[in-house]
Amino acid sequence: MALKSWYDRHVMPRMITMACGQEGIEKRRRQVVPLAAGRVFELGCGGGLNQALYESDRITSFSGIDPHDKLLDGARRRARAKGWDFDIRQGIGEDIPFADGAFDTVVCTYTLCSVDDPARVLAELRRILAPGGKLLFLEHGRAPDTPVARWQDRVEPVWKHLAGGCHLTRPVGAALRGAGFSVEPLGQAYLKNTPKVLGWMEWGVARIG
Repeated sequence: MALKSWYDRHVMPRMITMACGQEGIEKRRRQVVPLAAGRVFELGCGGGLNQALYESDRITSFSGIDPHDKLLDGARRRARAKGWDFDIRQGIGEDIPFADGAFDTVVCTYTLCSVDDPARVLAELRRILAPGGKLLFLEHGRAPDTPVARWQDRVEPVWKHLAGGCHLTRPVGAALRGAGFSVEPLGQAYLKNTPKVLGWMEWGVARIG
């Protein structure tokens, strides 16, 4: 138990930050993150990987949460360097500590795979969005090809223990639609140079339907 706690606290966050910073993923981030505007909330903001991609003159304030306190130091450091009005807290997506309708844009990149209750998280994201607001998403999940999806089912029980609760089999677009969002896809593809079982990605804009 002590070894797992040490791994989850010190190794896993760094591993995820490195994995989510690879070039293929950065390319997709550059398609999604710059669309943010106004009062921005980022779910899973730890490490601050997206912050360099925001168009600062379009951002009036920046808020975010992440469950990993070790990652939040980096997020706060980057936000401070931006000179933003920011509010970055430790927290979870199932219980977001901000008011109803507080944000014009919600940004969610590679986060829904690891939350405990995706439906509740999506309900919370709807709650904090202002009328006319948008959810920008870049997520990986269940592949559309049956042979790949079958392997995802087999690999997931081991993978999620190594990767901070990351699930391989959760649908992306279907989950957003099921939560009452209308989805405007910007792209769908397997990540290059990555095993297909780990690499199915979907990204786009979701609005309250």
